[in-house]
Amino acid sequence: MLLIYNRPGFVADLTESERTALFGEVDTIMKELTESGELIGGQALADVTQARTLRPGAERPAVTDGPFLESKEQFMGYLAVDCDSLERATEIAARWPDLRHGGSMEVRAILDDSGTEM
Repeated sequence: MLLIYNRPGFVADLTESERTALFGEVDTIMKELTESGELIGGQALADVTQARTLRPGAERPAVTDGPFLESKEQFMGYLAVDCDSLERATEIAARWPDLRHGGSMEVRAILDDSGTEM
């Protein structure tokens, strides 16, 4: 799984041509992954203002609005890919255009049903 992190609202700070280029790159990558059969799925996530975080509480979980992490980056979405290796997944993540706009990507294996990868 390729986890996408970035600063909320960063796209709004781009010029129209920068946004067009960014989404064009994403479209190109998605088309290539679809054609190669490596794309399993993926989604962008709603704005962090629509999120809630639950943490342990004395009697029941405490619920707060938003993720409110110490980081300016937030989890923005993901791609699930079926690759031959960690290196291939890393190659795909390295092409993601958010990296040039302050974002980061995390590459993590998805456990199969048996969980033997742990």
